Amino acid sequence: MRLATWTGTLLVVALLTLSTGPSLANQEDPYAPLKRFSQVLDLVETNYVREVPREELINGAIRGLLQDLDPHSMFMDPEDFQEMQISTSGEFGGIGIEISIKDGRLMVITPIEDTPAYEAGLQAGDLILEIDGQSTQDITLLEAVKKIRGPKGTKVKLTILHNLEDSKPETLAISRATIPILDAKSEILESGYLYLRLTRFNENTTREMRAAIKQAEKQTPIKGVILDLRNNPGGLLDQAVSVADSFLAKGNIVYIQGREENSRKDFDAHASSSDVEAPMVVLINAGSASASEIVAGALQDHNRALLVGERTFGKATVQTVIPLSDGSGIKLTTALYYTPSGRSIQAEGISPDLIYPFEQPREKDERGKVMRERDLSGHIETNNGVEHEKKSEITDKAKELLARDNQLRMALQLVKKLPDLSQIKGSAN
Repeated sequence: MRLATWTGTLLVVALLTLSTGPSLANQEDPYAPLKRFSQVLDLVETNYVREVPREELINGAIRGLLQDLDPHSMFMDPEDFQEMQISTSGEFGGIGIEISIKDGRLMVITPIEDTPAYEAGLQAGDLILEIDGQSTQDITLLEAVKKIRGPKGTKVKLTILHNLEDSKPETLAISRATIPILDAKSEILESGYLYLRLTRFNENTTREMRAAIKQAEKQTPIKGVILDLRNNPGGLLDQAVSVADSFLAKGNIVYIQGREENSRKDFDAHASSSDVEAPMVVLINAGSASASEIVAGALQDHNRALLVGERTFGKATVQTVIPLSDGSGIKLTTALYYTPSGRSIQAEGISPDLIYPFEQPREKDERGKVMRERDLSGHIETNNGVEHEKKSEITDKAKELLARDNQLRMALQLVKKLPDLSQIKGSAN
């Protein structure tokens, strides 16, 4: 008991020493906080229950410092820093999921299309409660990434809550795969109507998108474009600017503003012979974040495209990646970005011009099939009908995309009726 009393007394004395208000001299000393930190560091090194290397303590302090700023500022040790560089330029072993920390919870921003996470049914907004049986409470973003990524063929178990009102979490065992960084996909939906799907904004996004446009132009003149930014978590600022520039001939695309008044930087569009001038519809949802919102906001503000879908995620902060001398690095929020009209959509998101929620596709049911004349046995064919079929012939892939996606079907109908989007929008204002 005497030993316990003595130990408790030492703890109280130490706490009183740390909690005592600063003296008048300390209030005028800019280095007082650093002295306090040094004092705590010395106490931990001397009295903590186990020995901890000083480098580990310092890294933990830096990590905590940045983590308390906002959800996107973070410290990366050399291994984490290398992983970050891979995720924007190469490929990695994982399940294909973008995650973030929101209100202390690990949340799915979006599953990447055609990856194990996407096939397993993970959705934007899902909460990850456990990783391999371990709670994600108070987990850092980088710790979560480390736990979820791994060699191809291995499995990770995620306990998922699909809806806050759902009291029954679901545990999914998902096999990891090599996740390639494929940013742009395309499909001709009907003759002249191009569907462009951007899954993220990495180093090759604009190049891949423009190659897809060029390939489509070889097949048929482009009469309309559907740009799909749903579940696109964003990425590199310069790629967002160059993607938007592909559809704008002039004007501001985005500007960023740091803490100083003179730190504003504008990014403008430039006319090019390769600019796409066809009418556009842009699909967005709650998984559209960051760079996706830059593109959507620019096209909306310039009346260049009609936005269809649901309100976006609302991330309007700019992070600067700063390497440190030992191979580690930090990602620091250094500015906010604004759409051309001066909107900051931070924590608000971009509202579409037409709110049109996604509906899960129904399984095919012959009993509910709508019968038309062409379905009747022995119906009369005409030359006009045959010519029409040839003219509107589409691939099986396009048919499947349209059959399973009500938002895409609506976008196709709209883009076909927008020969001059600016006039239509102008008359509505």
